[in-house]
Amino acid sequence: MATSLLRVPPPQGLLRPLAVPERLLLGPGPSNVPPRILAAGGRQLLGHMHPEVLQVMDEIKAGIQYAFQTQNRLTLAISGTGHCAMEAALLNLLEHGDTVLVAVNGIWGQRAADIARRLGANVHELLKSPGEYFALWDIEEGLARHKPSVLFITHGESSTGVLQPLEGLGELCHRHGCLLLVDAVASLGGAPIFMDHQEIDVLYSGSQKVLNAPPGSAPISFSERAREKMLRRKMKPPSFYLDMGWLANYWGCDGEPRRYHHTAPINSFFSLREGLAMLVELGLESSWERHRANCAQLCQGLRDLGLELFVKEEKARLPTITTVRVPEGYDWKEITAFLMDNHAMEIAGGLGPSVGKVLRIGLMGCNSTSGNVDHVLRALRDALACC
Repeated sequence: MATSLLRVPPPQGLLRPLAVPERLLLGPGPSNVPPRILAAGGRQLLGHMHPEVLQVMDEIKAGIQYAFQTQNRLTLAISGTGHCAMEAALLNLLEHGDTVLVAVNGIWGQRAADIARRLGANVHELLKSPGEYFALWDIEEGLARHKPSVLFITHGESSTGVLQPLEGLGELCHRHGCLLLVDAVASLGGAPIFMDHQEIDVLYSGSQKVLNAPPGSAPISFSERAREKMLRRKMKPPSFYLDMGWLANYWGCDGEPRRYHHTAPINSFFSLREGLAMLVELGLESSWERHRANCAQLCQGLRDLGLELFVKEEKARLPTITTVRVPEGYDWKEITAFLMDNHAMEIAGGLGPSVGKVLRIGLMGCNSTSGNVDHVLRALRDALACC
């Protein structure tokens, strides 16, 4: 009887073995996963409330506190990508009618403004052209004019390759009664950031870039100022899954017995734990210097090829993702396809406001090596000769 009701045949593709090609991922992320982290993600599952898993979560929390340079007790990893952490930060901080100022110089400011509008916030955008960054006086003018409760800014703008200076920004925000929310998905581990010293109120990142873990978990931390604002909410956050009150309890951040909230991605946590462990073993300062040095080598090599760097000021270049203008007379799609087809190597075109304008080359975590710099420069030389 049941067999006669089947109308959809077995998919033939699923009857074949899984085939995944080997590629060098030198785009803006994800980055290649080292064998140690692959092995951690391949461990047998445990229950999400088992004490061994809770111990791993505690170790992840300590690793995030080190990577962020914070002592915030409300520090954890969202079960989702960095984009999910962005949404979690905004929907927990903002209520309908709150005023938020969003610094927009690339796609991530655009996305944050979109999310905030969906939450019913009063959104004001502070605009810079792609490739530029915000000075303190730009921010101060916006704070004075709009009087927001939250400022959103991107530390590492992966769509344009800009590294946003943060020094003095937290103190400025607090002087104006505003919380500082920073996106560090593309920069964490690759460029210096000091959450407590820089007075950042909410900071988040992702697992798949410098940390070299698969996408699917996102470090995030909230200051006491931010936590107090969330406690004063008139209404519960609009998402149960991303409600920071529930997540804080599940991660042991509130001093109460841990309660079930959701079935966490256990193997993603194993991978994230190992990614953080590798960063701890290397040391933040060594990681920052490695990314700086390899970015400098790459930038010089790109100039030697006759290419123009998109971000003019050296201090404003994101060490993890370098952007170069698409040379006149070339199609960026042909260049990226050539590298994929002939060198099994990924680099990317632009994203959002940089589409069609730039090529993006990522050197993140274990992928940030002098050898990979030489490799991508040779591949680009071939592409420029053939495309």
